[in-house]
Amino acid sequence: MAQTPPGHGHTENLGAGKAIAVLTSGGDAQGMNAAVRAVVRVGIYTGAKVYFVHEGYQGLVDGGDNIKEATWESVSMMLQLGGTVIGSARCQDFRTREGRLKAARNLVKRGITNLCVIGGDGSLTGADTFRAEWSSLLAELVKVGGITAEEAKKSSYLNIVGMVGSIDNDFCGTDMTIGTDSALHRIMEIVDAITTTAQSHQRTFVLEVMGRHCGYLALITALACGADWVFIPESPPEDDWEDHLCRRLTETRVGGSRLNIIIVAEGAIDKHGKAITSDDIKNLVVKRLGYDTRVTILGHVQRGGTPSAFDRILGSRMGVEAVMALLEGTPDTPACVVSLSGNQAVRLPLMECVQVTKDVTTAMNEGRFDDALKLRGRSFQNNWNVYKLLAHIRPPSTKSGYTLAVLNVGAPAAGMNAAVRSTVRIGLIHGHRMLAVHDGFEGLAYGKLEEISWERVGSWTGLGGSKLGTKRTLPKKYFEEISTSISNFGIHGLIIIGGFEAFTGSLELMEGRAKYEELCIPLCIIPATVSNNVPGSDFSIGADTALNTITTTCDRIKQSAAGTKRRVFIIETMGGFCGYLATMAGLAAGADAAYIYEEHFNIRDLQVNVEHLTEKMKTTVKRGLVLRNERCNENYTTDFIYNLYSEEGKGIFDCRKNVLGHMQQGGTPTPFDRNFGTKMGAKAVAWITGKIKECSRHGRIFANTADSACLLGMRKRSLVFQPITDLKEQTDFEHRIPKEQWWLKLRPILKILAKYNIELDTSEKAHLEHVTRKRISLESNI
Repeated sequence: MAQTPPGHGHTENLGAGKAIAVLTSGGDAQGMNAAVRAVVRVGIYTGAKVYFVHEGYQGLVDGGDNIKEATWESVSMMLQLGGTVIGSARCQDFRTREGRLKAARNLVKRGITNLCVIGGDGSLTGADTFRAEWSSLLAELVKVGGITAEEAKKSSYLNIVGMVGSIDNDFCGTDMTIGTDSALHRIMEIVDAITTTAQSHQRTFVLEVMGRHCGYLALITALACGADWVFIPESPPEDDWEDHLCRRLTETRVGGSRLNIIIVAEGAIDKHGKAITSDDIKNLVVKRLGYDTRVTILGHVQRGGTPSAFDRILGSRMGVEAVMALLEGTPDTPACVVSLSGNQAVRLPLMECVQVTKDVTTAMNEGRFDDALKLRGRSFQNNWNVYKLLAHIRPPSTKSGYTLAVLNVGAPAAGMNAAVRSTVRIGLIHGHRMLAVHDGFEGLAYGKLEEISWERVGSWTGLGGSKLGTKRTLPKKYFEEISTSISNFGIHGLIIIGGFEAFTGSLELMEGRAKYEELCIPLCIIPATVSNNVPGSDFSIGADTALNTITTTCDRIKQSAAGTKRRVFIIETMGGFCGYLATMAGLAAGADAAYIYEEHFNIRDLQVNVEHLTEKMKTTVKRGLVLRNERCNENYTTDFIYNLYSEEGKGIFDCRKNVLGHMQQGGTPTPFDRNFGTKMGAKAVAWITGKIKECSRHGRIFANTADSACLLGMRKRSLVFQPITDLKEQTDFEHRIPKEQWWLKLRPILKILAKYNIELDTSEKAHLEHVTRKRISLESNI
């Protein structure tokens, strides 16, 4: 965590002599504060002056105390707060030219020529209009004596960068908007709570979620809780939907389920544009089926509460990118919006995104629902297709004649059960016989297998841990027994859900193929581990849940430290040698340092960190948070670092330590892990079905090629299958981590936000601009 000598590189003085204003506008969203904090701190780090604009555009028009200079400490303890600390308001004045004249004068008088707007498409369109009119507004102000010609010259052009803060995720061009993930967390907490009461009374619940004209929240909720039906505006149900819905609910009850869950987006409509309301659905179910039915409208609960770890990291990354985009901007750069594509921060032309977003609404109004779905983007379509498969298609009466076995390997991870559920159900839809293997490779060796049915996995999506049971045992010493089991149970393909042991165990099975013909069957690995250390995938199932657990704990610890003052907490996280959890939790919780194995550190670095905290205690923020990955260094243990900090901080601060331990593996899975597990399971079965057919010779399966054993991983934007033998050279087997890890690029952000003077790598930006332009035009052509 060493500091770079001051004056190194160019980012630290990129903002010298410039001023940036940041405002939040429109509906609030969790994570906006993380974005504001990042804009303020990175702005100050580059040498710029940063101003808060309170109460959105209204504050920009009214001026006065609404526009205040921000300091480093003024954004402290903001990260974990929901809503927006600087306030937001719907503003009519800014819609008039008179209002915009006042706003322009307020900015010019303070020398502000850079504006960062966090809001929805309406707020961003307003910002673009403001920019387009800027020179005519200045000319008018000079004419009426509002500003001097000299002031107008100094502020000759206005740079604008937008960040999309909206729980609806309705902005085209960005994978996730700030606030969406947190809203899903609130919804899932309520759905889980309602499920327990619905089961007790055998009730049907109709849940209405927000989202205006966008069905994203409803769709992901339905996927994540395994709802019986979902109504979204982008894809209205067929005209006979009433009969179909009642048939579907009856089938589930006959199958042994004690409850039904129906999710309705607030903008749901039928094919003719007529609204479908929660009450319409309730009345239908009561009248036709006589089920005890209740309606719950979630309303503003979805906007409230603490932001999830994902939204904090998203907000922080977008904030950094926004400042860079503003300071690198020229009069010719179009107003841009910073957003996320896969796990990469990108810049997109603002008005192109706004246009595509409007095109979706137009398509829906004109009844072109297929176009609306396409314009929402690939990920929305994938979610919709997986949901339809799982909810609306019944297992065929004709069987495929193939048998698939599914097992969990390694340590438990939240979301494993969601992956097993979708694997089993999609397998049954393909006509396969599905077997559940208990206790990993050991269970496979000892014949602990049983056939598993559609109903059996019904409620598994929201369950943490591993229902099948999981062990770290590797298969090598059991080849004989495993071959016998495969032969006895007639298994044609294996789906292995687990962590690093699932990867190494599958490599062992590949080696065993030379000696045991029974092992020549297709294998597919789905990465599931809290450590996120499986090669071939940027994310693994379970890491998001663990990250949220750590972040929540850090919030509580920070609160305690803020109360007692002058206290530094040292927290040890899991992850083996992989520093993913420590780094990401550091970003999400606002840590002062995060020690990890991948970034070597020595005693001088530790000393720099202690001195840094000593300086921090002189400010108004008298607390410290330091994260340490469990295996970052065998000699600098948690105890060693605790003792060092305690000794060096004597009289200035005192220390406490916390080892979080196995709580990081437990808990109910987050919406991301449920959804991710569900999609991975569905994709794995589709792939393995094709592979089995490909390897079929005269009724026998013989798979001996490298591409018959693959790992399904998420790479940047897409889910890809990679032969596990190809992943060998990308792996550091001694330390059980991939040789290259994408998240290491986020470490400088963590340090800058903790007030270290280091260089920020901005090398990738120009390249991304071109790629994203191309993608947007592709989407417009659809």
